[in-house]
Amino acid sequence: MTTLVVGAYFDGNRHHDHGPYALRFENGVLRAVEPAAPATPPDAAFAMPSLVEAHAHLFLDGGILDLPTRADAMKADRETMLETARRSLAQARAAGIGLVRDVGDRYGINHQLRDETRGTAGIQVRSCGVALRRPGRYGGFMGREVADDAAILAAVDEIAADGDDIKVLLTGIIDFAKGTVPGTPQFDTEALRLITRRARRHGRPTLAHCSGLAGLEVAVEGGIGSVEHGFFMTRAILERMAGEGIAWVPTFSPVAFQGAEPRYAGWSPDIVATITRIVESHREHVALAHQLGVPVLCGTDAGSHGVVHGRAMVDEMMLLLDAGLPMDAVLRAATSLPRRQWGAPANDLVPGARPDLLLLAQSPFRDPSALRRPLAVGDAGSLAGAALEC
Repeated sequence: MTTLVVGAYFDGNRHHDHGPYALRFENGVLRAVEPAAPATPPDAAFAMPSLVEAHAHLFLDGGILDLPTRADAMKADRETMLETARRSLAQARAAGIGLVRDVGDRYGINHQLRDETRGTAGIQVRSCGVALRRPGRYGGFMGREVADDAAILAAVDEIAADGDDIKVLLTGIIDFAKGTVPGTPQFDTEALRLITRRARRHGRPTLAHCSGLAGLEVAVEGGIGSVEHGFFMTRAILERMAGEGIAWVPTFSPVAFQGAEPRYAGWSPDIVATITRIVESHREHVALAHQLGVPVLCGTDAGSHGVVHGRAMVDEMMLLLDAGLPMDAVLRAATSLPRRQWGAPANDLVPGARPDLLLLAQSPFRDPSALRRPLAVGDAGSLAGAALEC
């Protein structure tokens, strides 16, 4: 029997304060959580499930800030990209992440990392494989072109055979100079319904890269499972999402970085002001989403310009807090809620589970910055006997 003593813990759904608590494990399985003697020195001040990164591109290095250097990295050979992806995964683990959903690359690197980590102790990868896009439209680095309905059905069948999710590139990206998402959606409502229905036949969740009202309207009408990014959101769209259980991964981080560090892209003060307004509107709508009951998941778009794997996860959690979500909702968004939304294995700290744990020196309910200083992450066996200072 292995015992970890903590001052408080979050089980994936609820905060348990007023410890200390003894978490008793047998062969890695959590058998019981019991009050510990008040004088028992804790191994950590706080325990929780390891984090879930809901939106990342592992083969991209978000820490490369020089734009020409980033462009060169996109032309690297596959082995170089694979090395970058493995470093990204290590950075994510060091930050306390136990599961990363990689939302698209056309090189198969996300699938390879998923297969390398599957069945092993430590961080796991959920992989969309390649996304769907229309010919000549946004997303060449992660998308497969589908020109007609027959191509859509064939692509969904093929992707579903080895992919964990089906991703659709529904819109392009934000034009910060104009403060809009240019162009029409890549897929209309009927085409998106074709994708989502076919995906459901395969038992695969769906997600859409989507911003702007036109794209958001197609997403909800077309039966998408999750909206990724979702800038220029509206109350009406959120009410539909809440009613239909459509999740939202708001990915503040890449847009917030552009406003905070405009020198890398050469943004003018006017464009920075536009970006600031976009982020503020996003913050207000994320708060509204929480109030309406939309499942808000924590994902960062790590690998994007300025969005560093691992570190960005806590940045995004802080942005959700800043939007007005309470800490327990933020922790659910970053641990249990994505797993439930995707039908992925649970990782809650409940008797009978074999959890991947994150230990902190302080409770994030008292000091949110404690999330930036993980003591240790791993299963009970790997954490047993660790000399952890509180």
